[in-house]
Amino acid sequence: FKAMSGTTLPDGAGDFRLFDRKAVAAMNRFTERVRFNKGLYAWIGFPTCGVTFHVPPRFDGTKSRFNPRALLRFAMDGLVSFTTMPLRIWSYVGIVVSGFAFAYIVGFLIKTLLFGSDLAGFPTLVVAIMFLGGIQLISLGIIGEYIGRMYEEVKGRPLYIVSEEIGFDDKAEGRTLAETSQASAHRRHAP
Repeated sequence: FKAMSGTTLPDGAGDFRLFDRKAVAAMNRFTERVRFNKGLYAWIGFPTCGVTFHVPPRFDGTKSRFNPRALLRFAMDGLVSFTTMPLRIWSYVGIVVSGFAFAYIVGFLIKTLLFGSDLAGFPTLVVAIMFLGGIQLISLGIIGEYIGRMYEEVKGRPLYIVSEEIGFDDKAEGRTLAETSQASAHRRHAP
């Protein structure tokens, strides 16, 4: 998760949290409807303290309702909420396929010039299919990049969260940097 999204999740952290008012204010700023809360808790960046506890066995003895399919969906929700890497992968795959097609073109060209063609038209057909397939994958990757950027904008996450202001009269309470700058500018220009 960290390698793909840049957000570090604490190992073994549960879903239960105790927040101070600043963290609650920051969490309430998110307009996302599908939330991966573990990632959002880490993303807001406030200092945290873990409390270790022993989880007792279930009273009724039943297993968790999270089967492997539900866990896979949960993992995908987490990755998709914090990274556009799955969309970006197709650009890389397209570049690799197009590079392979180009190498194949060079190889077939050299073989045909030196030894002739075993099967007329086959090299051209294979090279054309591979090259056009690579171009399509690159195009899908570029479209994916734009969709990923739109997705990031639609989520409406603030660029920065100010956790503390020093030297001002009022408290930040999880305001964004833009709001803090506006308040600061307003104080400077006030009569």
